[in-house]
Amino acid sequence: MSEMLPGERTAEAKTARKPRAKKTALMYAVDLLARQEQSSAKLREKLLRKGYAEEETEAAIARLVEKHYLNDADACARQFAYLYNESRSSVRQIVVKLLQRGFPSELVKACVPADTYEREKAAALRVLALKYKRSVEPRKMMANLYQKGFESAVCRAAVEEYAEAEGLA
Repeated sequence: MSEMLPGERTAEAKTARKPRAKKTALMYAVDLLARQEQSSAKLREKLLRKGYAEEETEAAIARLVEKHYLNDADACARQFAYLYNESRSSVRQIVVKLLQRGFPSELVKACVPADTYEREKAAALRVLALKYKRSVEPRKMMANLYQKGFESAVCRAAVEEYAEAEGLA
């Protein structure tokens, strides 16, 4: 019979592991929220896809809302503010992204400021600066910005300003 090194286990010991207790829907939901903020709709979808019963899923979501771990209005506002201030995405792209994350349309629309022109123009200029040399044909730059969800007036103004800066450089 051979000697076992410290830390080694016999074949019987390897197969005799205790089965893990299945997490409840609430425990799994808390794990998901610990990793990333979720909308209640997206969380519901993930729990149901994982195989939890609808009653258990609804009870878990109700408990999380009751304990203020899940608040769609606050989460939507935080995510909108972050994307609006930190990204070079157009407001349209941000709205679509938040809708895909399961936030209700009225919550997302409530986050959009009344006047976004200057912010949109600055974001479009960042996109142009990262992607194009100033000598590129303006139509190509405008088409790219339009595809990214910027309004045509913003596209035109950003491309003109970007091209004018070439003469200053």
